[in-house]
Amino acid sequence: MPMPIQQDPNGTGNVGVYDLVCVGFGPASLAIAVAIHDKGISRRVLYLERQKEFKWHGGMLLPDARMQISFLKDLATLRDPRSHFTFLNYLHSKNRLVAFTNLSTFLPFRVEYNDYLTWCASHFDEQVRYGHETLSITPCLGKGGRVQSWDILSRDVTTDKHTTVRARHVVIAVGGKPKIPTALSDASPDSPIVHSSYYSHTIPRMLADKHRKCHVAIVGGGQSAAEIFDHLENSFENVSVSLYTGDSALRPSDDSPFVNEIFDPDRVDEFYDLPPEAQKDLLRRNKATNYGVVRPELLDRLYELMYHQRLHEPVDSKWQYKIVPRREVVGHDKQSGGRTRLKLRNTLDGSTSLSESLFDLVIVATGYVRNAHEALLDSTKNLLETGKFDTGRDYKDAAKTVTEGLPHFLDFLIDRDILAYEAVISLSDTGVEISLPVFPLAGKIVSSDRSLIRSDYVFGRNILLPLVL
Repeated sequence: MPMPIQQDPNGTGNVGVYDLVCVGFGPASLAIAVAIHDKGISRRVLYLERQKEFKWHGGMLLPDARMQISFLKDLATLRDPRSHFTFLNYLHSKNRLVAFTNLSTFLPFRVEYNDYLTWCASHFDEQVRYGHETLSITPCLGKGGRVQSWDILSRDVTTDKHTTVRARHVVIAVGGKPKIPTALSDASPDSPIVHSSYYSHTIPRMLADKHRKCHVAIVGGGQSAAEIFDHLENSFENVSVSLYTGDSALRPSDDSPFVNEIFDPDRVDEFYDLPPEAQKDLLRRNKATNYGVVRPELLDRLYELMYHQRLHEPVDSKWQYKIVPRREVVGHDKQSGGRTRLKLRNTLDGSTSLSESLFDLVIVATGYVRNAHEALLDSTKNLLETGKFDTGRDYKDAAKTVTEGLPHFLDFLIDRDILAYEAVISLSDTGVEISLPVFPLAGKIVSSDRSLIRSDYVFGRNILLPLVL
């Protein structure tokens, strides 16, 4: 059942100001919605989402792709197993709980998990404005120049109409922007170069004729690159695929139990108390948990494919499916007919060469840039002591003192390092806190007088909400 928007529950008559606006309505904001609902907090909340409907990584919803972490780390279970919004209750509501149990797995198909998230999101339809892209977030200053509220400017992606709403608190959780290396940038409308996040949307158009012979290049060595390689091999018998990675090999992800304890809630204090160099070293040593790595079972399947080709053709340059290590793509040369040839650098000796094939399609699986908050919060930089979003252990960015004798903080939290979650928090100076940890572990908030809402383990990462609205 959809959750109704609370219209001025305090009877103040100020219905124009929201208690909370969340920019972006993906898993992070959805987890906040679920936590606020489960806690029984009745306040006026709005979610702004650029997509026209809820969709989680829609461009990578491949038929056989599975989740990489346990379904128990859903939107609610580790916070409250009795919540309506657990994955198990979703299965029960869809009459698939018994059948799923027979699968004997903790890793559901990604398509199914997207359906679970969509099911959860449907409960909050009346609070979400889909098709609204947020353009800016501006502080509203009161007496003494102190921040009292925030104006959020958004654009209707269909009508181009601009709208401004005002909120006491703002959460920014817009996710990452596709990262395409400069060497592969091509802004032309007929560009054969696309980011992996658009794969499912691009393939029906680019490879409409499954029987036409064509060549596809994949750039990257992580899970997305490997899944696309596997999907092309299984779906298009006349497509030749070459995967290029600068590393010496595709490497396995590590979700073994001892290593996975890095995501335990009590690890955040331990991490934050380390010296900066030790923090960097810890991040480096645990990189294989989720960055630039591939699930072992998928690696096994790809290696079997390579072996079967070797059985029939000992010369690997003649193979239909190639995984080419130690080759960094450093440029491309667009040819007539829309095809392109890649310029490759050998990461061992630095020598360069051109790809043997001309490619009809180049899929770039090189991750995301998580800096959207910088543009959205550009108007706040003059309030920061350093002009940068440097978050402290208390999840705050120290701001310039705007009233004598009364220090002021802007509660910003930005994406840090490879394991940080995609969110920024910005609040007014009322003392209320909404926090996401710097490291992907649950943290302890000092303000013990606050009501604590926890939406734990959004895909293995935690959202902490000490929230009094």
